[in-house]
Amino acid sequence: MHRRTALSVSAVLLAAAPLLTACSGETRPGTAAVVGGERITTSALQAQVGDVRAAQSTSEQGAQLIGATAGLERLKLNKMIQSAVLERAAEDAGLSVSPKEVQDVRKAQLEQLGGEKALRDAALQQAQLAPGQIEADTRFKLLRDKLFAHYGSQDKALAKLGEAAKALHIEVNPRYGHWDAQQILLGDQETPWITQRTRPEQAAPAGA
Repeated sequence: MHRRTALSVSAVLLAAAPLLTACSGETRPGTAAVVGGERITTSALQAQVGDVRAAQSTSEQGAQLIGATAGLERLKLNKMIQSAVLERAAEDAGLSVSPKEVQDVRKAQLEQLGGEKALRDAALQQAQLAPGQIEADTRFKLLRDKLFAHYGSQDKALAKLGEAAKALHIEVNPRYGHWDAQQILLGDQETPWITQRTRPEQAAPAGA
């Protein structure tokens, strides 16, 4: 892996998981997954889950939301891995997303939904996103849509995502399931970021 790619993959994983640390390639205790030579620690994964649980606990529908998201750990790990795969595929295609693009989508969402609280509620209830995770999710969707537009078809984009995943040599702790290289997902997790394309400015956050 060349230096530019290594830095890019590290950046996206660090954004999703601040406690990510370097790894020699072996799955060590405390490791949820290894992606591109970097390990996603279980503590980093738990931080992602904990932020969502904290937000759910303050919601009027807290008990219902928590009960409906028993598989939150796997959901979050799946998204963290897919984010790295998407980042690699986008870099290979010369694609990127600017902070302004993210902010423009956020502004449109706030106007559409009626304010910050409505946006946070929609993100939590529909996509299992804590407030601090909304921006990364918006960036993910923008980059995903650019990748599909760049290649012009779902099949071509999926093929490139598969190549990116293969290049990253993904390993997952069996505790969290099995990485399906063909479907580009963890275990039985759904992949709306592949099968459903929506205009971010017209939709509430979706796809944890």
